[in-house]
Amino acid sequence: MEAYLDNSATTKCSGRAAELMMRLLTEEYGNPSSLHGMGALAEKYIREAKKKIAKTLKAGESELIFTSGGTESNNLAIFGSVWANRRAGNEIITTAIEHPSVLQPFRQLEELGYRVAYLPVDASGTVCLNALSDALSRQTILVSIMHVNNEIGTIEPVEEAAALIREKAPNALFHVDAIQSYGKLRIHPKKSGIDLLSVSGHKIHGPKGVGFLYVRDKAKVKPILLGGGQQGGMRSGTENVPAIAGLGEAAAQAYENLEAKTEAMYALRDYFIREILQIPGVTVNGASAEQSAPHIVSVSVEGVRSEVLLHSLEEKGVYVSAGSACSSNKPSVSKTLTAIGLKKERIEGTVRFSFCTCTTKEEVEYALAQLAEIIPFRRKFTRK
Repeated sequence: MEAYLDNSATTKCSGRAAELMMRLLTEEYGNPSSLHGMGALAEKYIREAKKKIAKTLKAGESELIFTSGGTESNNLAIFGSVWANRRAGNEIITTAIEHPSVLQPFRQLEELGYRVAYLPVDASGTVCLNALSDALSRQTILVSIMHVNNEIGTIEPVEEAAALIREKAPNALFHVDAIQSYGKLRIHPKKSGIDLLSVSGHKIHGPKGVGFLYVRDKAKVKPILLGGGQQGGMRSGTENVPAIAGLGEAAAQAYENLEAKTEAMYALRDYFIREILQIPGVTVNGASAEQSAPHIVSVSVEGVRSEVLLHSLEEKGVYVSAGSACSSNKPSVSKTLTAIGLKKERIEGTVRFSFCTCTTKEEVEYALAQLAEIIPFRRKFTRK
């Protein structure tokens, strides 16, 4: 048996999305910029994808820009908004636990002379709103806070943050990295006070290499890719029509019966946590169940290094991550786990389990059974 519990790294593409993409790759493969019928048909698929996604956000279709994925969406939101609003101020704010595709652009902007505030988080990974309030000023032009942390699953108080931003820095744009929350939680950016929102396709059973950025109507953002002027000049380059169509289909599927699917994932998550805590020396990181996403569980195992546990599980057909998949293959210390105050030994023994709506209880039970055998054995081996 196998148990794929690494869905925060990537998900299996849905059958409906894959079928639609195959047709657009092999039959209806026109360039949407072409003036003939094949081009018009390709453009139609892009409009349909926008319509499906806009419905899930209660947003306007004109407020969506398709990108190559979450990293580009985050970069466009950050650099694009700062370039467009640089005359309004030079202060920008983010948190200490953001994904590298947010933190690295902020560091580059810091090198260019922008004043950057990195907000701390508490032991649960929740951003400190008092620190945000203190950091905001009339010179603040951008705040970027993730919705769900990709390593420990904490849901950040983005609506409360938005209210503070509107009160203390009315000229600032508020960007939310929703790559780990879109498709799992209801997100209505206008209602929540979000100006910019990033999403990646392969986290929601869509294809890799595609995503979108929601840009609130009238929010000023400059393009970072220049060329043929596609997508109203906001993102030049021939649109990846098969991937965009697949993303639209996956988004529509993700929000079908969302509440029932989310409830089922929470039940599976709670069961997994109850059972894994029966193993001595195991702790769960992050916020309480009510403040955590339904699909991510971060676990620290005393006396067993994460790489050892990861590969031992892999030998049994159980697939997990040692933190963020974007950096787990590089020898670096997790900034999220450091920010929440974990000691080095606990960080070195941390792995991430992540579920999806397709994850079964049988898969979870199988993984738990393997963990119950592997952890005591590896501890004994390590002690020797």
